[in-house]
Amino acid sequence: MAERQVETSEERVLACTSARYGLLALGIVSVGLAIAGAFLPVMPSTIFFLIALWAFSKSSLRAHSWLYNHPKYGPTLQDWHRHRAIPVKAKLLATVMILLSFGYVTVFVATSWMLPAVLGAILSAVLLFILTRPHNLNDIA
Repeated sequence: MAERQVETSEERVLACTSARYGLLALGIVSVGLAIAGAFLPVMPSTIFFLIALWAFSKSSLRAHSWLYNHPKYGPTLQDWHRHRAIPVKAKLLATVMILLSFGYVTVFVATSWMLPAVLGAILSAVLLFILTRPHNLNDIA
């Protein structure tokens, strides 16, 4: 069955019921993982909130609005949506976690140079992306 999309104010919500429920479930699971990530230092929360926001934008305007306007998480999501900005604290935490993860894998997991080389290349690209995003509204041209 072809999926059709229903246009609403700014969002497009899928009309296909199974796709909507699947994306709604993805959004709910992502919010759960994001909340867990807020308490577990080894797990990021922002990326899961962004996934949830996207999934909700395609499946539930109510859930999307709730998350987008949430008092605690909404401002960060709005900054990302509007300006692709990442807060300085999040950049610092991401940098520290990436370096610690790379160090752990290099020292305790890797048995040859191949894993650290590949992981280093991937994590360097991720870190470059994170560090080149603006970090506050004053840095956005």
